[in-house]
Amino acid sequence: MTLGKQNTEKSQPKPTEHAKVEVRSLRLSLNIRYRLCGELTRSRSHILKNGRTEDQTKFTDENLQKYDALFFLSNTGEVLDDSGKTALQSYLNKGGNFVAVHSASDCLQTTAFYGREVGAYFDYHPELQNATVDVIGPSHPSTAAIPSAWKVVDEMYNFKSDPRSLGAIVVLAANESSYVDDGTRKFDQGTPHPIAWYQELGAGAEQEHTAGRSFYTSLGHLNETWQDVLFLSHVLGGLRWALQSNTTLAFNQQGLVGNNDASAGSVSTLSTAAPSTSSTNIASPQ
Repeated sequence: MTLGKQNTEKSQPKPTEHAKVEVRSLRLSLNIRYRLCGELTRSRSHILKNGRTEDQTKFTDENLQKYDALFFLSNTGEVLDDSGKTALQSYLNKGGNFVAVHSASDCLQTTAFYGREVGAYFDYHPELQNATVDVIGPSHPSTAAIPSAWKVVDEMYNFKSDPRSLGAIVVLAANESSYVDDGTRKFDQGTPHPIAWYQELGAGAEQEHTAGRSFYTSLGHLNETWQDVLFLSHVLGGLRWALQSNTTLAFNQQGLVGNNDASAGSVSTLSTAAPSTSSTNIASPQ
């Protein structure tokens, strides 16, 4: 998926796309501690259809089978029961793609395969403040429109491990000289400080299975952020890249999961997030 026509020449080579791709998303609105959400806007060349649910029983093999990607949007805590986790593992083993945003790295912290699929678990963040994040690594759709030194107002996450240890490629890094962090770091998250990254083969899939793609960004805390064109291009660029994995029915007729109408040029994503609104909602801990 693209947002407008900004810097499309920087995008990675991708499989042949249909002129119009319909992207459907269903959001699981379960946040055990904090509830946040953001509304993705409609891009010019693709349609994003959002659905949502607060019913974790939607995570079944039968239901997940329909989707080309899962979208975890600012979930926190134990949002899935054992059967839901089993269905999620099965989905990833079948080549399903995965995108996670912001506090989704603070979700399912006792489920090892989920942590590998995200890339790293959240540790802590300093107070919300102005900061600069630097574009690093290879050219990627998620950073195609982003300035090399991007000024943001957000929470600069610290993580419990280095996502690069799983093979992730970091595309955004925090400029630690641009903000104040008085917290105590107990873990090695590597340098430069990771903020957003991707995995060509999501590490949450079990060995000897087909792994789809994984993309994660820790940005996205404020209402205003979700109305910023640059941020939306970042998230939608990551989602577009994940959907072009060639492991699901969207672009591969041999795929084991995905939209059954792929021949008509449609892609399905299952998003898990807080209730869908036009801005970010923050509620008291539950």
